[in-house]
Amino acid sequence: MDLKFIQISATLGNNLLEAVWVIIGLITIYAGIKNLLDKENPARYGTAIFWCSFGIVCAFGTWLPAKVSGLLVIIMCIPPILKRVKSGKESGPTKEYTQKQYSKIGMKIFIPALTVAICSLLFALFTNISSMVGVTVGVIISMIILRAYSSDNKPAVFLNDSERFLSMMGPLCMLPQLLGALGGVFTAAGVGEVIAGLVENVVPKGNVNVGIIVFAIGMALFTMVMGNAFAAITVMTVGIGGPFVLAYGADPIVVGMLALTCGYCGTLCTPMAANFNIVPVAILNMKDRWGVIKNQVVVAGIMLVVQICYMIIFK
Repeated sequence: MDLKFIQISATLGNNLLEAVWVIIGLITIYAGIKNLLDKENPARYGTAIFWCSFGIVCAFGTWLPAKVSGLLVIIMCIPPILKRVKSGKESGPTKEYTQKQYSKIGMKIFIPALTVAICSLLFALFTNISSMVGVTVGVIISMIILRAYSSDNKPAVFLNDSERFLSMMGPLCMLPQLLGALGGVFTAAGVGEVIAGLVENVVPKGNVNVGIIVFAIGMALFTMVMGNAFAAITVMTVGIGGPFVLAYGADPIVVGMLALTCGYCGTLCTPMAANFNIVPVAILNMKDRWGVIKNQVVVAGIMLVVQICYMIIFK
């Protein structure tokens, strides 16, 4: 049953999504300019080049020639390689101010965050518009709520805090986009067929259970390499899932669903999944940069075994 009650034309939906990327790009360019003008930043020129290049690609990549976008990506990668992307002057709220605001607002502080999640979910379930647009709408509503909470929350506060969090995460911000593109490159390059040729010498033909085990473990490992289960499943399904599991009558719904879950087990164990395992380290100022992964490895291993057993039973 189709739950999408609000149907928007594809053109309008694409325009809204492009508008979101323009907003993201402009905020990122602002981060570059702000760091360029920050004389306390020891690497302000490299930081500015990185954020401005990233912002131009995000905001105007749709209209730029492919070669120009590619050149900007190369330029963008040079400062992080040379370790010339750093945070400048800290402009976050003081601990005293935070405690004062909490005593005033209390647990209502979670309403804006919940608003973003609800808007994303509503857009995903009831419209044909990208949930990313829903997230943006949720952020705008949350800004209005936060403004109602305190008159201190002026537009400049939101803009500067956006830059502050971008600077805390640094070059890791570009990793999801690059890994997503890597999945497409691997698929186009025929990596799946190469994997199929290698697995063919190991997995007995017709043995679905062995095929499932290899497929599941391969999903976890390949996700660890790529940092993205959605990128990994395309390659692994072409290489292993299709010829060694689905071709022998396994339920594609069960296998596809659980293969992604196996991939998420790999997500828990890799620094390539920066949004999950590295960004929290930066935001929380954790001393052990591998602390998140270390606490997830055992859970990931148990989950992987459970998912393999589940897939074999209900295939």
